[in-house]
Amino acid sequence: MPKLQGFEFWSRTLRGARHVVAPMVDQSELAWRLLSRRHGAQLCYTPMLHAQVFVRDANYREENLYCEVCPEDRPLIVQFCANDPEVFVRAALLAQDYCDAIDLNLGCPQMIAKRGHYGAFLQEEWDLLERMILLAHEKLAVPITCKIRVFPDIDKTVRYAQMLEKAGCQLLTVHGRTKEQKGPLPGPASWDHIRAVRKAVSIPVFANGNIQCLGDVQRCLQDTGAQGVMSAEGNLHNPALFEGRSPAVWELAEEYLELVHQHPCPLSYVRAHLFKLWHHTCTSSSERSWPRRRPWRMPLRSAGHLGCGARQEDMAKQEGEKPVDGLPLFHWVCQPYVRSGPREGSREPSGARSKRALEEEEEAGGRPELLSKKQQKKKLRNPHKTFDPSLKPKYATCDQCGNPKGNRCVFSLCRGCCKKSAFKALADCPGHGLLFKTKLEKSLAWKGDRPQLQEPPPSGPEEPGSCPEVVGSGVA
Repeated sequence: MPKLQGFEFWSRTLRGARHVVAPMVDQSELAWRLLSRRHGAQLCYTPMLHAQVFVRDANYREENLYCEVCPEDRPLIVQFCANDPEVFVRAALLAQDYCDAIDLNLGCPQMIAKRGHYGAFLQEEWDLLERMILLAHEKLAVPITCKIRVFPDIDKTVRYAQMLEKAGCQLLTVHGRTKEQKGPLPGPASWDHIRAVRKAVSIPVFANGNIQCLGDVQRCLQDTGAQGVMSAEGNLHNPALFEGRSPAVWELAEEYLELVHQHPCPLSYVRAHLFKLWHHTCTSSSERSWPRRRPWRMPLRSAGHLGCGARQEDMAKQEGEKPVDGLPLFHWVCQPYVRSGPREGSREPSGARSKRALEEEEEAGGRPELLSKKQQKKKLRNPHKTFDPSLKPKYATCDQCGNPKGNRCVFSLCRGCCKKSAFKALADCPGHGLLFKTKLEKSLAWKGDRPQLQEPPPSGPEEPGSCPEVVGSGVA
């Protein structure tokens, strides 16, 4: 059967999906996807998977995709991050029998994506992306899709989308923010960019950004002309978003925990989901309400098993309480969450830095006079510890690999290189505790001092009819 493409793929394979749950690392696992599908989601993505790890690690494949065949979890798109065409295609070939399409992540803006050279940090390398998508389009039995972020310039974003379509992309998800819009300063997503892309390409487009309720979904579809709308953070705080409902938090929490019992996942995933659902109950910028809510946070944070979350309704509902902190609904009702700015609602101690601030400093070259939270803790344990690179001792490097060499190494190498050299030369290195020569000499000396086993004297010819003596048998 020929591979479906473009709008035919969207209408037949994806069943014309309009309500889409985004790929979220450690958050869009099977149990959460099933919960979202029960409440209006029509298409789900797996969490982002690392193509290189997926290829080499069978356990990684088993835990993230092969663990269980679930007919309810379709249609499904598997997302990979990658920066090598061959590795990406090898991973996709291993996954294509378990999904309806393969998605290439070109939208992750986090620092880990910058260090790993994937996600949104590939958006300037058009030649590489064209090779990756073209090869995947040729080799795979399922369509290839992409999720991107926009450039500040609309025209460049349009050319970017057209290049991906020409290479073989069959569906494009456009997050209407640039890669710099992240953390506490995301800013509104630009639907103008999404609308321009939708008009310029002839493949289906999903819109992503500014989705907090069902009304936002309808407005986005109308304003952008997109075929579907993808939600990430809105879905995490209200899995019933696509139903247009705001149920009590404990209703969805209990339903999710039941699904986790059927389809187990790491407890860290479960705890993160419950924190998102209970966000407005467990956190508050109001000094008046914070002391009253703080004890409710502890059972979730210290939970060691699923049974610890069984008392949600008792913890959350307070009859007669009015919405506080400017919330449109009671804090125990699922509702949108809007990120505060870097100063608004900040609870960080004086001198501490946020993760976003650390990333900005790393990009700017770092500021040694400021310490992260982890460094502050180390400083408390050891007041003499320094984190200034200019004050750290300089180590001589290994002649072969560049790692710090041993101070007493006879070969002036690090331990790994010294071990190889000493073994080949049958030499000793007391500095690294390697005694190949000494052990060989001891072995030869032991063999020289060992007495030779005496051979038994040959016996004479036996007389006819006589029986040979059986030594040690007790029989004469």
